[in-house]
Amino acid sequence: MTHKIFHIDVNSAYLSWEAAYQLQHGATLDLRTIPSIVGGDIEKRHGIVLAKSIPAKKYGIQTGESVASAKLKCPELISIPPHYERYVNASNAMVELIQEYSPLVQRYSIDELFMDYFDSTRDPVDAAEEIKDRIRNELGFTVNVGIGDNKLLAKMASDFQKPDRVHTLYREEIPEKMWPLPIRDLFMVGRRTEKKLLSRGITTIGELAQSSREYLLSWLKKPGLTIWEFANGIESTQVRIDPMPVKSVGNSTTLPFDVRDRGEADMVLLAISEMVGMRLRSISMRSAVIHVGFKDSEFNYYGMERKLYTPTNSTKEIYRHAALLLTRIWNNQPIRAMSVRAGRLSDDTAIQLSLYDHFSEKDENLDETIDHIRGKYGLDSMQKSVFLHSGISPVIGGVIREKEYPLMSSLLT
Repeated sequence: MTHKIFHIDVNSAYLSWEAAYQLQHGATLDLRTIPSIVGGDIEKRHGIVLAKSIPAKKYGIQTGESVASAKLKCPELISIPPHYERYVNASNAMVELIQEYSPLVQRYSIDELFMDYFDSTRDPVDAAEEIKDRIRNELGFTVNVGIGDNKLLAKMASDFQKPDRVHTLYREEIPEKMWPLPIRDLFMVGRRTEKKLLSRGITTIGELAQSSREYLLSWLKKPGLTIWEFANGIESTQVRIDPMPVKSVGNSTTLPFDVRDRGEADMVLLAISEMVGMRLRSISMRSAVIHVGFKDSEFNYYGMERKLYTPTNSTKEIYRHAALLLTRIWNNQPIRAMSVRAGRLSDDTAIQLSLYDHFSEKDENLDETIDHIRGKYGLDSMQKSVFLHSGISPVIGGVIREKEYPLMSSLLT
C-alpha cells in the first residue's frame, strides 16, 4: 500500500482566487498576467500587500510590504481590495475536491492543506498531477503539490519551483533536493534564527543537518533540536481531521486614526471584547487569563495580562479586565493598533465562584440573547449606545469583517 503525505498550496492564493472569480463573472483581463496585487485599504491603514502576481514579483514587490511602497516600485500596479467571502468559498471548493482522493484532509490555513494519501493501485505523483490539473481546470486557479514521507517533507517540496507544479521530497532525496538549500528555506527558521546560524558558519540546510545535535541543543535549546531534526527530515505529526484544540481566542484591529483619547480607547477595547466574548461563548469556553496589547504610532508594542479568579466568557467582564490592564500600560501615547486575547481556556459547563467575582447570571443571559439576535440579523443589529455616531464599529474582529490576515495554524500542534 502506497502511503504518502501531500501538501497542497494555492499559488498566490488571494490574487489567484480574485482573478478566477473575475474571469468567471465576465472579466476579460486575467490579473495574474499583469503587475497586480490584492491589498488592504491605505486610508484605513490596512494597506499591506496580501498577495502579488508573478509580473508584480519581478518589480521586487513583497508580500507584507505597504501598498504605497509597492506602487512606488511599479506605478502602473493594479491593486484590488480583498474579498474574503470569495476566498473562503474557493478554499472550501478545493477541500471538497481533494476529499475525493482521501478522507484524511487537514486544513493548515485558508490556502494550504495536508492529505494522507494511501492507494495500492496508482503512483502518488500521478494522483497529485490529476489533483493539480483538476483544480486548475474545474476551479480556475493553480496549486503546487508537494509529496513526502511526512508533513514536513511534503511542505518543503511544495515550496520548490512554482507555479502549477508537483514535486517530491522523499527521505532518500533529502541530500540532493533539500540539503543544498539556504538555511532560511528550512521550515521554522526565521530571520533571527538564520542570523544566529550564519554567525556560526551554518549557511545551508545540509550544514545544519550535519552539525552536532548536542551542540545545537546546548546553544539554541529546544528550538535548536527541532530545527536539527527538520534539517534531517525528522517529523512525525499525523494528518488530523479533527479540529486542533483551541488554546486562546483573540482579536485585534489596526485603527483608521491614532487614538489619543481614553474614551475612544475604551470604545475600541469594548468593541474587541464584544467579539472575543462572542467567540468564547460560541465554543462553550471560558477564559482565566486576559491579555491586552497595543502598538503606538512608532510601532512599539506594549502588552500585559492578568489571571482571573474565576474563568469568564462575559463581554462585560472581559472588557472590565481589559480596561484595567490598559490603564496600567498606556501613557497616553497615540495608539494605532489594539488587541484583546483570552487564554487558559476551560469548559463552561461548571465554574467555581470566588468572593472576588463580579459574576452575574443576568449578564450571562443578556450575552446569550444578544448573540442570538446578532447571529440571526447581523453584528450591527444590536449595539451599545456609546457607539452611536462614534465612527467606531460596535463589534471589532473576524477575518471577513476586519480584513485581517488569517491566522496560520501550527504544523506541530
